[in-house]
Amino acid sequence: MDGNGRWAEQRRRPRPFGHRAGVKAVRGIIRACVSKGIGALTLFAFSSENWSRPRSEVRSLMDLFLRSLRREASDLSANGVRLRFIGDRSRFSDELVRLMSDVELQTQGNTRLHLNIAVNYGGRWDIVAAAQALAAQVAAGELQVEQIDQERFAQALSLSELPEPDLLIRTGGERRISNFLLWQLAYTELHFSSALWPDFDDQAFDQALADFALRERRFGKTGAQMQAGASN
Repeated sequence: MDGNGRWAEQRRRPRPFGHRAGVKAVRGIIRACVSKGIGALTLFAFSSENWSRPRSEVRSLMDLFLRSLRREASDLSANGVRLRFIGDRSRFSDELVRLMSDVELQTQGNTRLHLNIAVNYGGRWDIVAAAQALAAQVAAGELQVEQIDQERFAQALSLSELPEPDLLIRTGGERRISNFLLWQLAYTELHFSSALWPDFDDQAFDQALADFALRERRFGKTGAQMQAGASN
């Protein structure tokens, strides 16, 4: 969700103004996913690299995160949304960590949309954490090295209970994945939008989905193989 700061700067407003506008865009995309029957949505809200931003902006983001959680939790639950956070929580305040856990518990029985918020998250962190977890199992005698394959490794990653993403959308005109779900995106289709995140509306989302619908997803096979498989 890239472009909040630039959106605010274009309007000669402080960057936190853009982040608040970005929250409204999040609400719109969640509603769109629910209405379209999309089963899972993962939003990259705060990367492990974002701590290097100015302290005032980080403080503003943390405050906005806290207030938004308190305000949105009931509506998300009422609309069948299950909320989960992925990333390293160790740098967050105790109050924020408690609230994150409470909201996860409150919404854990919902199945209409699995909404995942990546906070203090990085794809490399995810892979290292999975490797450490598997190494600990080997050291404890619970797992043999030979048993570690791609499937076992994937089970140790964040979002292991969900299918790998079909589509990655990045807004703001940048054309990179910026350390997001590095393992999980191996065969994900990529869509880059020039719209800054607060301007990413239903029309832009529909455009991304229409672009995705035109893709031929071969997963390493040839087009002929995919067509033969579809006809069987």
